[in-house]
Amino acid sequence: MSVEAKAENETVEDLQKNWRILQRVILPSQSQMDTVPLYMDSGSATGVQLPTMGQDPYGSPRPQSANGAGTEVHVEDFLSRRSTSVRSGERVSFGTYFNAFPASYWRRWTTVNSVRLSVKTSGIGAVIVYKSNARGSLQRVDTRRVDGHATNTFDLTLTPFGDGGWYWFDLVAGSEPLVLKEAQWQSEGEAKRAGSVTLEITTLNKTDFCMNNLRLLSEHPEALENVKEVILVDQGTQKVEDADGFEDVAAALGGKLRVINQGNIGGSGGFSRGMYEAVENGSDYALLMDDDIVVEPESIVRLLTFADLCKTPSIVGGHMFDLYNRTVLHTFGEIVNPYRFQPALPHEDMILGHDFMRSNLRHTSWLHRRCDVDYNGWWMCMIPTKVIREIGLSLPIFIKWDDAEYGLRAKEAGFPTVSLPGAAVWHVSWIDKDDLVGWQAYFHARNRIITALIHSPYEHGGRVVRESNYNDIKHLVSMQYATGRGRNMALEDLLAGPEHLHALLPEKLPEIREMMKGYSDSQFAAEPDSYPTPKMAKPPRHGHGVRQPSKMSLLPWAAKTIVRQLTKPVTALSMERPQTSVAHQDNRWWRMSQFDSAVVTNAEGTGASWYKRDPKQLREMLAESARLHAVLLRDWQKLSAEYKAALPAITSFEEWKKTFDAHSENQSQ
Repeated sequence: MSVEAKAENETVEDLQKNWRILQRVILPSQSQMDTVPLYMDSGSATGVQLPTMGQDPYGSPRPQSANGAGTEVHVEDFLSRRSTSVRSGERVSFGTYFNAFPASYWRRWTTVNSVRLSVKTSGIGAVIVYKSNARGSLQRVDTRRVDGHATNTFDLTLTPFGDGGWYWFDLVAGSEPLVLKEAQWQSEGEAKRAGSVTLEITTLNKTDFCMNNLRLLSEHPEALENVKEVILVDQGTQKVEDADGFEDVAAALGGKLRVINQGNIGGSGGFSRGMYEAVENGSDYALLMDDDIVVEPESIVRLLTFADLCKTPSIVGGHMFDLYNRTVLHTFGEIVNPYRFQPALPHEDMILGHDFMRSNLRHTSWLHRRCDVDYNGWWMCMIPTKVIREIGLSLPIFIKWDDAEYGLRAKEAGFPTVSLPGAAVWHVSWIDKDDLVGWQAYFHARNRIITALIHSPYEHGGRVVRESNYNDIKHLVSMQYATGRGRNMALEDLLAGPEHLHALLPEKLPEIREMMKGYSDSQFAAEPDSYPTPKMAKPPRHGHGVRQPSKMSLLPWAAKTIVRQLTKPVTALSMERPQTSVAHQDNRWWRMSQFDSAVVTNAEGTGASWYKRDPKQLREMLAESARLHAVLLRDWQKLSAEYKAALPAITSFEEWKKTFDAHSENQSQ
């Protein structure tokens, strides 16, 4: 098929063909008007203006994105979930996150090689179809004048989309309003049975979020058409079944909801249970979702449609928007840096936290380049049960790194992961969290290294051991002794071998929390006034605060700082009163290392703790960290072999079933 559109009137041959829906144009509900820029926008149709010589005459780089001026979107013009009215003389674009067609993803990963855009309208105006390339430059494909009730189709090839690019359309109203009744992106092919899905949510005392999502799903039955079961794995003490309105929501879900109550064995335990149940009930896919999200229901249909048409069984996941700033795209795709074994952006042009309110899809160049990933976060991730049967369930590591490890394991087995644009949830962003300190630090430290032991291509894990040791030093010179102790515990358990991981699932978190009670840096007061008023014995040198050392001076500066912290006694005044108050965003290791005591607020802004320097604690923990990292480096190859050999057993259905049975509670149908 050519890029150009066919004639308006469908031929008899066209009518005899089978057309399956790939993606429907959708609009936000009246209660979600803050998300309008993700569905529809207005303004000029110009795309990114690419420089001909790369720079302007003065040597400054040209801007890569800028939002065009547009007219106001009118809330009252949204007629339904799929229909809107364009006022006379105005123009709107569906070149948006949820309604543009991500052509390059369909070309790369599925059997689809051409698509049909079908647009139903009433009124006078025009339908204009556009496409972009991987650089974000815009090209007009076709324009069709419309008058009265009309259905226009455009047959479009996917051939030019090797590295990136989207299709979309604009509507321009003439002398009277132009109404979009519905629009669809379709592909030609025999209609086949859609795969069946088990949708699983793991929750721990997030009753309000769970009820909201269950209610949202019940209000969109089209999203659940191919969902065999909605399974809620409740690991909390505040049971969702006890919430007001639960029985009504369960009834509205038409008998598809099943609640499984089990002990708290972490996210990996909850999600493994969902995968296990999906295989057991004969589903084609397990769709894993976090509890503290708001889902766009159409995403479920899009993930399933895409997964059904993939060339090979593929994990297909959705993106993450910021729950409290809903036009901000927090995560578009991630890889694991193989040398550092840290999450990383797939290419250097990407921006973490892109705001579509400031720069729409048409004006943001990096969004047009296809983003290939190593894994997708389990806030919303669809996994074929064929993949689960072949590579097993999650690692039994409670939380952190379970999704990344699973994606890497699947990739090594020949099953790719795709983060699909146009499928997403809203989730609390990492900006409002700090899980590198406190009880979660144990799981970050341990699970990162376990994942590297299994998947690192380097003989001794690249930089993993060195960076882990550096991180310990940073936490300890920052007076974060509870975090430092937790990280040392992580290495101790890691060195004990993989055979203990299942047993640690229910035990470790209570042990960590009990340990943290003995450290002032992990004890929070709701009000900073609960602590004595800060007082410095001496004013800051030269009248300014602590400055970050340069790269050239870092090593001697760090050595001097550690020696000072180990040898200089803490003054009586610093023990009685903090020297200063530090906001969370200023809690940097090079700043904190210069104080003897400080009151520090947490990431959520809900409390503060009193950090106190303790040379004895510092000395003991630094020595223990150095010893444990030396053992880890010495035994890396042996440990790597042990964890790789144990992987099939500890992720097996049989081993996980023992854990489920040991921590099962009463279940509800």
